[in-house]
Amino acid sequence: MTDIKIDNRFNVNQSNISQNQATSKDGRSFSDFLNDSIKEVNDLQNKKDEAMADMATGQVKDLHQAAIAINKAETSMKLMLEVRNKAISAYKEILRTQI
Repeated sequence: MTDIKIDNRFNVNQSNISQNQATSKDGRSFSDFLNDSIKEVNDLQNKKDEAMADMATGQVKDLHQAAIAINKAETSMKLMLEVRNKAISAYKEILRTQI
């Protein structure tokens, strides 16, 4: 019997994949969107840290704004973790897919 070579049948290589990157209507790629989202979560976490430090030292000017900053940071972190969990789940599902 002859061996079947998968690479000859599907002709998939890295150059074809890199040329066909998905972009949104405004021209941003998924990785750009993901990086911007991570930076935004990081900024919210930094604001939360500042608000908590101000609360601990008694330098807080507006307690409500500090509480809002803390809740925004917590919510954005939870959302980012859920997106990560879904991405990992999708990746595992792709690995289980039979060709």
